[in-house]
Amino acid sequence: MTPPLAPPSSDRPLSERASSARLIVCERGGEWAVGLRRELPVPGVRVYETRSLPECWAMLARWPASLLVVELTRSNAEALVGRMTSLDREFPSARMAVVAERELARCEWLMREAGAVHFTVSPRRLGPLARLAVRHLDAAPRPERTLTRRIWARLPWGTRRDEW
Repeated sequence: MTPPLAPPSSDRPLSERASSARLIVCERGGEWAVGLRRELPVPGVRVYETRSLPECWAMLARWPASLLVVELTRSNAEALVGRMTSLDREFPSARMAVVAERELARCEWLMREAGAVHFTVSPRRLGPLARLAVRHLDAAPRPERTLTRRIWARLPWGTRRDEW
């Protein structure tokens, strides 16, 4: 059993502290995102949802170090593999996990070979994916702060919210 993760050191949500990274779920419905939210071990991780690969890639262009959780379907398999193979070149800090219906379980090793860091067909077994997401967001590169922001961050009363 994995020990629980400690809460983030800041009062700002983890997904917003790592401004170059987000947890993006791309699926037709909303079941995987709901299950993932339920399993996230720390509060404050926001799940961004998209409904298509082009929409997902547009969000990734905005936050290039994100973790993508993409639903594999029979209709998007070819397009998904194509996107996965170019992910490392286009977005070297991004990672992708794949979720799918049970009938597509045989595609696991194809998805892993294409670059998936995680694959699951069970909405009830999203704990490992949730922990992976938290680790990824926590390790994401932080943006450079100006001298003024660094000074404000060190003051005993914290940061000015209107500056962020």
